[in-house]
Amino acid sequence: MNAETVGGLTDLHSHLIPGVDDGARTLADSLEGIGRLWEVGFRTLVTTPHLEGSLTRSPQLLEPRLREVDEAWDVLKTAAAEAFPDIRLFRGHEVMLDIPDPLLADPRIRLAGSTFVLVEWPYLKVPPQTPSVLAGLAEAGIKVILAHPERYHGLDAALNLAGEWRSAGARLQVNYGSLVGRYGDGARSKALRFLERGWVDLFSTDFHGRPHLSLHVDGARQAMDILGGLDQFEILARLNPTRVLDGSELYPVPPLQGNPGVWEKVRNLFRGRERG
Repeated sequence: MNAETVGGLTDLHSHLIPGVDDGARTLADSLEGIGRLWEVGFRTLVTTPHLEGSLTRSPQLLEPRLREVDEAWDVLKTAAAEAFPDIRLFRGHEVMLDIPDPLLADPRIRLAGSTFVLVEWPYLKVPPQTPSVLAGLAEAGIKVILAHPERYHGLDAALNLAGEWRSAGARLQVNYGSLVGRYGDGARSKALRFLERGWVDLFSTDFHGRPHLSLHVDGARQAMDILGGLDQFEILARLNPTRVLDGSELYPVPPLQGNPGVWEKVRNLFRGRERG
């Protein structure tokens, strides 16, 4: 069945496999998190535990890590199928590019076994030569989705480097929470500027499965409504994530036609919101 025929939103970035990274600690946390995602409209989830890219070059280190995730994933998948039979749950990884040339052929590393891989720069800092790293992965046949580009330290003031990432073949995935100030004014400002340029390809929760953390999906939808971007929200939250599961090319997202007064209205609406 084509994923676009399945109702509800699709999320491609979360940390819900219990006990394997800084996300959900217990199976109860995982199931509570899935329930909250269901309540705000998600019907398809791809959960993505952290994985160091350097491990993929060391089979003796990679296999124990993947087995650890496999075992916890099997427990979650069984429990989730019983508790939430109408949610489609898949796995992948969020691969930290601590080396420029990880080996990403194992389908467990890719998003739901598709041709797409979710990656991030190490420790929210931009290392040197990032466009060439992304171009090299694209030349190797990897469809790269770069997680939370709005949160990295080291981007140039004009954000031209993010444009180079897209030119190198990467798709940019912005966190819902960034639109409402979850990661500070700097990340929100960059997210809005990316949207204004039509550079955002996907939204994600990056939900870490803790009961005290917020999802911010409704707030992001409200912000996009104020900005006149509900059509873009549909592409970013529903259509493009489902196309990833099919291995299809993503739809282009029209730039937001914001103006300084509207941007400021969004900032004021969410200013001071708890960063949960």
